[in-house]
Amino acid sequence: MRQRFRLDRPARCGYLALALLACHRAPQPLVPVAAPPASPEQVREWVAATAPRGHVLYRFRWLFRDDRSSAGGRGSARMAAPDSLRFDVTGPLGSRAASAVVVGDSALWAEPPDAVRDLVPNYPLLWALFGVARLPEDGAELRGVQDAATTAWQYARAGDTVTYVRRSGRENTFLAEVRHGGRVVGRAETTFDDDGTPRSARLTVPSVPARLDITFTASASASAFPPEIWRPRQP
Repeated sequence: MRQRFRLDRPARCGYLALALLACHRAPQPLVPVAAPPASPEQVREWVAATAPRGHVLYRFRWLFRDDRSSAGGRGSARMAAPDSLRFDVTGPLGSRAASAVVVGDSALWAEPPDAVRDLVPNYPLLWALFGVARLPEDGAELRGVQDAATTAWQYARAGDTVTYVRRSGRENTFLAEVRHGGRVVGRAETTFDDDGTPRSARLTVPSVPARLDITFTASASASAFPPEIWRPRQP
């Protein structure tokens, strides 16, 4: 995914400006500090509202940028309820192809082996790019708030926090943030059309800093996917 390109000086200065901006504008907490505890039943209900339904194929364009380079291309993702995902991406002119099958919070296989790691820092953020929340680990501390337009909830366990926010109204959005030891690992934001289809997604990784933008170009439902979809490509 991280194909390197030579940048001219103006573009490089622009990326350095982006880096400085990221350093001075640290993401603020998405769930109010005073948010009350949430019950496991509430969290399961909130997560279920984002869960994949049936089988759907997404096609998209992607663009990755950091302070050193820029790369982009096309991709597809096949999602099957309740928690299976096959994604394929390529760079310019079909270069730098990568594929993986993810079930829940683990990869069954990936080609090349670091395909998932090069795309996103962890699995909750990968799923969040498609508007899907994950359930908390056992023993996590749960907090959350809900009103007519917004549902925000958070899991905290052993110094790690995962936060989700769903907003509806003039624009339907889904946000996810992962922190480790108080440091933001990554933040994903997905925007949806009125029918619930993802329109665009952005992943920001402040520590690099880096940004991955996804623009969804098509989606189609299916009764099922052929079994070979879940297998690695044959040489």
